[in-house]
Amino acid sequence: MAGSNNKALTVFRSIGMLEGLSFLVLLGIAMPLKYFADMPKAVTIVGALHGLFFVMYVLAIVYATIALRWRFLRVAGAFIAAFLPFGPFVFDAQLRKAGNH
Repeated sequence: MAGSNNKALTVFRSIGMLEGLSFLVLLGIAMPLKYFADMPKAVTIVGALHGLFFVMYVLAIVYATIALRWRFLRVAGAFIAAFLPFGPFVFDAQLRKAGNH
């Protein structure tokens, strides 16, 4: 069971990092390129990747919730983190602080 818990947490963290990074790239690079450099394709590409990573993140939340028996507030926190710049990174830090290495 411990191996399954470690796997669930590793999967969640890895996908969380991808989702968080893609959101920052979308907001900090792709959006400025679209509006200040007339390069809308950047948002199309990065936006599609971010959408994929977001769906994967939600599925990783479900997986972690089942495997780790997360309570509602932790699940809600993980979900809300996806909508905030740097949110997944802050949530990961809170998991580490809580002893979920």
